[in-house]
Amino acid sequence: MSDRDDLMVDGAAPDPLVDSPSGPAEPARMGAVRLLASNPVTVISAVVLLVVLLVALLAPWITPYGVNAVDVSRALQAPSGAHWFGTDDLGRDILSRVMIAARASLQVALVSVAFAFVVGVTIGVVSGYVGGFLDTVLMRMVDVMFAFPVLLLALAIVAILQPGMATTMLAIGIVYTPIFARVARASTLSVRHEPYVQVSRTMGTPGLTILGRHVLPNITGPLIVQTSLSLAFAILSEAALSFLGLGIQPPNPSWGGMLANAQGFLGQAWWMSVFPGAAIFVTVLAFNLLGDGLRDVLDPKQRTLIEARKKR
Repeated sequence: MSDRDDLMVDGAAPDPLVDSPSGPAEPARMGAVRLLASNPVTVISAVVLLVVLLVALLAPWITPYGVNAVDVSRALQAPSGAHWFGTDDLGRDILSRVMIAARASLQVALVSVAFAFVVGVTIGVVSGYVGGFLDTVLMRMVDVMFAFPVLLLALAIVAILQPGMATTMLAIGIVYTPIFARVARASTLSVRHEPYVQVSRTMGTPGLTILGRHVLPNITGPLIVQTSLSLAFAILSEAALSFLGLGIQPPNPSWGGMLANAQGFLGQAWWMSVFPGAAIFVTVLAFNLLGDGLRDVLDPKQRTLIEARKKR
């Protein structure tokens, strides 16, 4: 049996970022990392997200004021040395509330996308690998969910259940599950007919072993990119639900809730809407740009084009 046959039976797919006939392709991985690090936009996006994550984690201990500390005598104060982002209509420090809201927004995004990832990938991989009647049934269910706009379906779920953070996580997780299912199924279909998968099937390797050893390691690229993009849209969805009063409930701060509260003061207190709006914009943009950078590295065609341009 040749080295390639050994690879097809005992190893994963011959993806340069997974394995090669000589073993784990560490040079290829390091090349991908260097390519990612050579993109200044991707690096800046990653740094911005790291800062947002650190602020969210440390917010309870580094906020300059209590998040719900009301001081009517300081209401609607413009940004100053005492209140860098100004105060709202109740005299609460907007900087403190934006920092705590970052914690809530990231928590909702991470939990909901994790839920969508686990459920959606499971559905997509099983559907793509098994095929047949099961594939038809699962994909028709996914199509039904795709028939509804994301925000509209999330609103319907929240309206049925009680508004709050847990409901928001569940609603966003459910509406993004079909996206992961589609991506996982498409990637699985492209892998399941590869020779190394067929050889494993012929040798009687259990299906779960084939999925874990051959399929999942070779569909991680598209899933990683989709995860980054879904995190951005999950933050937008949470902000939209909170803006409509169906997401995180007061007095707990959220970026969307702060924007809703600022509607009545746009003419006299611009800072009430600018800073939470900027937080949403920067975070969502950073996730999107990071997803673009990951796509360029994890997509072999894009990676080849970039490397060719760099050699010119």
